[in-house]
Amino acid sequence: MSKLPNIEILHEDNHLIVVNKKSGDIVQGDKTGDKPLNEIVKDYIKVKYNKPGEVYLGTPHRLDRPTSGIVIFTKTSKALSRLNKMFHDKEVQKTYWAIVKDKPSKTSDRLIHYLKKNNVKNRSNAYSKETEGAKRAELTYELIHSFTNYHLLEINPFTGRHHQIRVQLNAIGSTIKGDLKYGFSRSNPDASISLHARRIDFIHPVSKEPIKITCCPISKDVLWKEACKLFKH
Repeated sequence: MSKLPNIEILHEDNHLIVVNKKSGDIVQGDKTGDKPLNEIVKDYIKVKYNKPGEVYLGTPHRLDRPTSGIVIFTKTSKALSRLNKMFHDKEVQKTYWAIVKDKPSKTSDRLIHYLKKNNVKNRSNAYSKETEGAKRAELTYELIHSFTNYHLLEINPFTGRHHQIRVQLNAIGSTIKGDLKYGFSRSNPDASISLHARRIDFIHPVSKEPIKITCCPISKDVLWKEACKLFKH
C-alpha cells in the first residue's frame, strides 16, 4: 500500500482540503519542474481514499514559493466556483505574520500604495500616488511583539496584489527578514522569507458554516517557534 504524503492537513471535508504549506513548496507547477503542492495533495487524496483514476482538485488561491501557511484547495467544482467568487468579492479574510528587522515608525497603520509589476524581474514597485499601470494596494498592520533584534507584525491585506505585503512593508522601511528580492541584507538558511499566512476566515462555500483556521509555520526558525509559543492557537 502506498504511503500517505507528509503534509499537514488543517481542515478536510467533502468539498475542501486546507493545508499548511511549507516555505519552498510551489502551489502549482511552474518552469522549475518541481512537484507542486496541488499534485502532492492529489496523491494524498488518492492514497487515503483509494481513489482510482484522476483526482479532481481546484486551486482558488496561491502563496508565493518562499512564503508559508494556509492554502485552500477544493475537492469539488461547485466549491471551486463559489470560492473563486468569494475571493474575488473579498469575502475571505486572510491574516499574515511577518518578521521584520526594522521596527515600523507606527505600531499600527493602514497602508495604501499603488503597485506596478515588473514582469521581467518578477517584482513590483510601490508608488505613493496613482501611477499609470499601477494597481491600488491596501493593508493594515499591527506590531504584536518585539524580539531581541526583530519585530513581529500581524497583517490584514484588503487587496491581493503581486507581492503586496512584501512590497508595502519594504516601502515603509520594514523589509521582511530573508526577502532578498526586496532588499533584505541576507537570506534565511532555508531560503524562505519570514512571511506566513497565519489565519483564514470565511463562510464554507457549500455548508455555509463559518470556518476559521489558524496555523504556525512548519519551520526550525527559533523566532517562529517563539512567536507560536506566545500566541497559541
